[in-house]
Amino acid sequence: MNTALTTQVKELLSAPKNCVIIGHKNPDGDAVGSCLGLDLYLKSIGQKSQVVMPNDFPDFLKWLPSTDTIFNFEKQNTQALLAIENADVIFTLDFNSLSRVGEMQATLEKSEAAFVMIDHHQQPDNYALITYSDTTMGSTCEMIFHFITALEGQQHITPQIATLLYTGIMTDTGSFRFPSTTAVTHRVIASLIEHGAKNAEIHQNVYDTNSSSRIKLLGVALDNLVVLEKYHTAYITISQKELDDNNFKKGDTEGFVNYALSVLGIVFAIIFIENKQENIVKISLRSKGDFSVNEFSRTHYNGGGHTNAAGGRSLLSLKDTVTQFTSILPNYKDQL
Repeated sequence: MNTALTTQVKELLSAPKNCVIIGHKNPDGDAVGSCLGLDLYLKSIGQKSQVVMPNDFPDFLKWLPSTDTIFNFEKQNTQALLAIENADVIFTLDFNSLSRVGEMQATLEKSEAAFVMIDHHQQPDNYALITYSDTTMGSTCEMIFHFITALEGQQHITPQIATLLYTGIMTDTGSFRFPSTTAVTHRVIASLIEHGAKNAEIHQNVYDTNSSSRIKLLGVALDNLVVLEKYHTAYITISQKELDDNNFKKGDTEGFVNYALSVLGIVFAIIFIENKQENIVKISLRSKGDFSVNEFSRTHYNGGGHTNAAGGRSLLSLKDTVTQFTSILPNYKDQL
């Protein structure tokens, strides 16, 4: 974070404020970790702070420190609305468009609070008073570490904060294997371990808690894998029935798309997951090299993200979504 941004933030927080920290809809490890990490830091320097999430997050993250303090906009609507209404400062973390908060969007757009965006996704919207955007970062949690460091607050990084930030960095970098993992990332991780993050324990809590239902659902997903060698592409489909038959819980399909990307010779991988409740098909996209799934998703699926990892959605049926995908894929043959 540069000197100008640091000065702005210091001025904004020079007196006690009512701060609200917002994560994106369907929060992942980076969203939960960054929001709670910032929340605990702000409280440690005398600010009032409250985390509000648009909806629930996966069970495999609920062991994290302070998750019980989060207001769920869907389930704790009155408390969430009151917190936002009384906010002097609203931090939006791990997203860069208010459309990413679902039903909370209208509430945030009416707020007169000062907005601070901290995010690492491409093409940020211009809604914040202070925008700390860095697309070279592998996670928002890494950015929160640099945010705290810029404010000369490293002495406030407790084992709880270190655990939260480590978890977000680990999950958003694919356990440090994605290209966005840099030497700086590893130095941040080393510092977090020094501040009390227990790396082996964190990894076990996130990745080694699979239910038998999730493993069976993974088997279904792999059985549905389709490889299009001509286009160096692989895709997976999961229907609502297949989810229901395997007792699907939020977060169960996390990382499934990476199995498609791991197939030898595959450059582009995508998973289509039917969601009857929202009447959409949820889409996750991954790639290797220079092929931008961010641009692909923005063009075709009302989504976005990073060059090699993005998300989106389709309003068509699962079958029609796949048919549309296979029809537009030839247009990208030269890029793939």
